[in-house]
Amino acid sequence: MKKIWIIVIAVVLVLGGFMWYKFFFVFAEGVKSGYLNYANKKGYIFKTYEGKLIQEGFGRGKTGGLTSYEFEFSVESEDIFKQLEENSGKQFDLHYKEYNGAIPWRGNTKYVVDKVVNMK
Repeated sequence: MKKIWIIVIAVVLVLGGFMWYKFFFVFAEGVKSGYLNYANKKGYIFKTYEGKLIQEGFGRGKTGGLTSYEFEFSVESEDIFKQLEENSGKQFDLHYKEYNGAIPWRGNTKYVVDKVVNMK
């Protein structure tokens, strides 16, 4: 009986560690700059704030053509979302955190904007 409890506790600890690493460990932080394409609130069960930033410059698309750089992100708070929503089309510098996975109630992407650094 004691061996079963040790195995159960070990499995729970390993799964808990994996879940923390996958969904709560901040892999990277940084700032992205660009023009805000859209900011919206969407979702079936969990309504989350989402947005897209169009960055200056061009890259190679999957088909070999030129494409603009796009940064799709989720927004952490309603106050930040309101500021983005009211200033669509303006240039923003957004501070973000990158996680290893997305959680439905946090947003649809693994990039979560937590602060507006600058707006022009």
